[in-house]
Amino acid sequence: MTMTPNLPAREVLADRRTGRSEEIFLQGRAHTPGGINSFTRALTPPLVISRASGAYIFDADGNRYIDYHAAFGPTILGHCHPAVNQAVVEVISKLDLVGIGSSELELELARKITENVPSAEMVHLCNTGTEATYNAVRLARAVTGKNRLLKFQGCFHGSHDYLCMNVISSADRVGKLDPCSAGMLPQAVNQTLVAEFNDLAEVERLVEKEGENLAAIIVEPIAHNIGCVLPHKSFLEGLRHIASERKVILIFDEVITGFRHALGGYQAVCGVTPDLTTLGKSMANGFPCAALCGKRELMERFSTAGGDVIFAGTYNGNPMSAAASLATIDQLESGEVHEHIFHLGEEMRNALSAIIAQLGAKAFVTGFGSVFVIYFMEPPVNSYADLLRNNSEVDKAFRRELIARGIMVNPFPLKRNHISASHTEADILATLEIIRSSLIKVARD
Repeated sequence: MTMTPNLPAREVLADRRTGRSEEIFLQGRAHTPGGINSFTRALTPPLVISRASGAYIFDADGNRYIDYHAAFGPTILGHCHPAVNQAVVEVISKLDLVGIGSSELELELARKITENVPSAEMVHLCNTGTEATYNAVRLARAVTGKNRLLKFQGCFHGSHDYLCMNVISSADRVGKLDPCSAGMLPQAVNQTLVAEFNDLAEVERLVEKEGENLAAIIVEPIAHNIGCVLPHKSFLEGLRHIASERKVILIFDEVITGFRHALGGYQAVCGVTPDLTTLGKSMANGFPCAALCGKRELMERFSTAGGDVIFAGTYNGNPMSAAASLATIDQLESGEVHEHIFHLGEEMRNALSAIIAQLGAKAFVTGFGSVFVIYFMEPPVNSYADLLRNNSEVDKAFRRELIARGIMVNPFPLKRNHISASHTEADILATLEIIRSSLIKVARD
């Protein structure tokens, strides 16, 4: 690939102004704890976003960033996509939140999901991935009559007490329960078992020991909350076999992988079908929309169908989010979006690998489809334990340098980057030039 960007380096690397953002942020912090509404949004110096369009975001100081953060992944089409926004505008001109009965939009969205996601015989809509996984856990416990859960180190399944643990753990906490927050109920935390991703033998040992009490196994089919740790094919197949044999509910948390890696989720790629699936992020291109779907016999236990497991939420299936999701699906159905973002993803990963080799950097590139990650260590990576070798200080410094030079990435080590349908070859080339110079600067410093 030619390393010549579309824009001159001086435009992309213009000095980042921060005064206006800092002023707004300091004023707002008096009324909002920390000045942010989710702890993963913290950035130094602070960032106040004023506009977003396609592959770019713009801050209050007028700085432009090529965006690979992508709001943690939802904007698969790019920011403020015209077709999605127009669908929402058309709906809100005639229908807002009613809170009784159903809308044609939410029922049509459920139908579309059942057409595309292999495990989805029935669908319930909600607003966040946390809600989806929480309801999946409750359903699994009701169906099995058991209480314990099995999750994997490095995987994140929302902020509720049942699963909010053992994500980015320190070395001394790996292998132990590691709650992510104070205030979590010990009785809830202690019902969860933790295994290493890709370690089927460990899963078998835990299930042998706790199988009589185990309600569900929940897993990100690709461990994306720690970048991109790909599953061994035998691992996901093995989980399916163990769950079926032990009558345990297998839950694929596809909040990240669903729609981004295929309209049918990663399960459509790997050929392993779970009992329940959670979806979110990319399904509505940035509008709040999530889903829990799965086998009919399980989903009909919900109170909405006369069962004994409550499913409720004022904003569930709201017309604006349903319209946004239907419009997003409409853009994805031809396959052209995935073809485009997968092509750019492959180009990015290949070019990054070449740059790293040329510079002799102690790093390597991985990813899948539209996702790319640089780990500052030697391969391989099969689980979170391997990532304890990642040079976190270099990783953080590199990410800070990219942001300062107009490339928006997640500032935290190990986190993934996303390409959207709005990114172009020119964006990739400009990004590669900045990554090269940033790697050189970080190595020099």
